[in-house]
Amino acid sequence: MNPNKPLALLGGLAPTQFMKTYWQRKPLVIRQAFTGFKPPVSTATLKKMSRRDDVESRLVWREKGQWQMDRGPFARLPKASEPDWSLLVQSVDIQDDAACTLMNRFRFVPDARLDDLMISLATIGGGVGPHFDSYDVFLLQGQGRRRWQISQQRDLTLIPDLSLKILKNFIPEEEFVLEPGDMLYLPPQAAHDGVALDNDCMTISIGFRSPDQAALARGMLEAAADQIVARAGLASGPFGEPPLPGPKLDALYRDAGQQASAHPAEIPDGLIDAAVQAVSKIQFNAALAQRFLGCWLTEPNQAAVFDSDYGDDEQEAPYTHWTLDRRTRMLYRGKHLFINGEVAPVAAETGLKILADARELSGADPAAQKLTPEAVDTLTEWLEAGWIHLVRR
Repeated sequence: MNPNKPLALLGGLAPTQFMKTYWQRKPLVIRQAFTGFKPPVSTATLKKMSRRDDVESRLVWREKGQWQMDRGPFARLPKASEPDWSLLVQSVDIQDDAACTLMNRFRFVPDARLDDLMISLATIGGGVGPHFDSYDVFLLQGQGRRRWQISQQRDLTLIPDLSLKILKNFIPEEEFVLEPGDMLYLPPQAAHDGVALDNDCMTISIGFRSPDQAALARGMLEAAADQIVARAGLASGPFGEPPLPGPKLDALYRDAGQQASAHPAEIPDGLIDAAVQAVSKIQFNAALAQRFLGCWLTEPNQAAVFDSDYGDDEQEAPYTHWTLDRRTRMLYRGKHLFINGEVAPVAAETGLKILADARELSGADPAAQKLTPEAVDTLTEWLEAGWIHLVRR
C-alpha cells in the first residue's frame, strides 16, 4: 500500500494526510467513501449469525423509555416491523471473506491496531444510545439511512446502573445523515448517537484495538514471568520457542550473619532487599516488549476455527499463490516473525514479510523463489494447520 496515494474511502486524502490531520484528533465525514456500495453480508445472513453460539451478538432495544440489552445467541429476533431495536454482530470479518476483504481496506493503519468489523442491523428508531468509544472507529453506512449526532464534549459521565454505557448529559454539536457508501470517522472518546431512519438499516463499524497501560504492563510482566520460567528450564511458557534469553536467577538466598530474632514473625530486611535485587535483574526492554506484543497481538479471535484444505484433492494445474486465511494474524519486526499467537520457527525473510504485508505471496515473486528450505517447510506446516492456503491466480 502506498501511503501517499489518495484514497476514495478517505475522501481523496492520502493515508499520510489522514493520519496526520484526523487520526486520534477530530471526526471526518466522508461522502461516498464507497460508491455503489453493497454490504458484504445480507440481512438474512447477519440474522443467521446471531443464532450461532460461536458468534458474539447483542440485541439492544428500548422498553417504556428504558434501555435494555441481551446477549446472543438468539433463537428469535423482534419483527422487522417493530421499531427501536438494534442487532449487533461482532467480528464478522472472521466469519465471512467479503467482510474480511472490506476490513483490509483500512490497513493504512498498522495491523497491530486493527481489531474487527462489527455490523449492526436496526429498525426505525433503533440505536444504542449516546455513548463514546475508547478506540478509533470508522462507521460505514451499508444500507438504509442513519442520523448521527456527534460531540467533542468533555463531560463523559455515564448513566449509572445500566448494562449499556449511555452518556448522562449528551449535547450534540453536529448532525449528519449517512446514506449507503457514506462513512464517519470518530477518534477515541468522541461522543456520538446514531439512530436508524429506515428499517433494515445496516451500519458497519471498523474498530481498532487501543490497549490501556494496565494491559500493556500486565502483558510485559507475564512475558517476564515466562522468560524466568523458560530460563529455569521448568516449562516452555505460552510465548513460543525458542525461549527469550533471560537473566540467571538460580542463586539461593543467603543470610550469613543474620542476628537472632527477638520478633520471629517480622520479615527480615535482608529478604526484602533480596527480592528487590532479584526483580531488578529483569530487563523490561524492547526485546521483551517485541516478544509480548508479537504473540499477544496475533492471538486469533477466540471464535476463530481453522480448516485446512491442503492435500484434499489432486491438482493438475499447480497452485501458485500462498494466501493467509482470513482468521490468521501475522506480524513481524526486524527478523522476528509472529503468527497466530506464536513465534515463527524461522526468521522473517523478505518473502514472509511480503506474505504478512500483502496477505498473499505469489510463487512467481522473486522473493518467494528465494525462500529458504526452512521457510518452505514452515509454510507447509501452516498449510496443514489451515493458517494459510494455496490458490490459483
